[in-house]
Amino acid sequence: MRILITGANGQLGQALQKLLVGHQLIPTDLPEYDITDPKIVARFADLGPDLIIHAGAMTNVDGCAKDPDLSFKVNAFGTQNVAHACLRCNADMIYISTNEVFGGHSDRPYTENDRPDPGNPYGSSKRAGEQMATKYLENKLYIVRTAWLYSPGSQMFPAKIIDAADNQGELRVVTDEISNPTYAPDLAEAIAQLIPTRLYGIYHFTNAGYCTRYDFAKEILRLSGREDIPIHPITLVDYPRASIVPPFAPLANIRGAELGIELRPWQEALQAYFAEAEIE
Repeated sequence: MRILITGANGQLGQALQKLLVGHQLIPTDLPEYDITDPKIVARFADLGPDLIIHAGAMTNVDGCAKDPDLSFKVNAFGTQNVAHACLRCNADMIYISTNEVFGGHSDRPYTENDRPDPGNPYGSSKRAGEQMATKYLENKLYIVRTAWLYSPGSQMFPAKIIDAADNQGELRVVTDEISNPTYAPDLAEAIAQLIPTRLYGIYHFTNAGYCTRYDFAKEILRLSGREDIPIHPITLVDYPRASIVPPFAPLANIRGAELGIELRPWQEALQAYFAEAEIE
């Protein structure tokens, strides 16, 4: 299968390239391939993919809050261009979305059937991307939502916690933001299992279980041998930022589990991260 990957230089894009070696891969990313440029429709179509995995996005949540017009240009209208390319070459599409399409005010993890209600520009732009893709590709579309993604070599939450621990000697981490830490190689494996099913629709792929940012940070310190670093619990109101984050937005994998696609517990995945990342 010819698989085109947008955002190929990102953490999921790199994990997919390592995993999907049995396919003919077409990695694309900025600056050569700009999904916001209308000319990308013809360029992608001319490459003749059977499937486009659309992992490219503006994922800086605070950056989206500061520049919502840009977030919609990339995440909504960029996705529209990718969908048009799929139509032109009769390709399937996997659109990578986020738990932040939900506002985070539920009393249980969100399922694939729950109604999105984004509470910030990032979530709104990604929800608009879902709607754009669905409008054009309803019968040839997978929407894969995930949360709190991290990978070896990326400057995501685990690396930031370790850097802060080493440079500051103590941490302040929120206790009232809750979701599913997700290891990018595990997400890539779930996507690889989904592709041959041809069972289109919405899927929630995260590592099993959920936790607070505080508990996630404590486990990062424990596994990295930094248990002696003081970590102080705070709340979201104590940590001002540009974006409003969903306080309780874990995802429940219902549809994937019915197909036998399940991701290991987040604690086990974090252990694998440290084994591969070689953090001292």
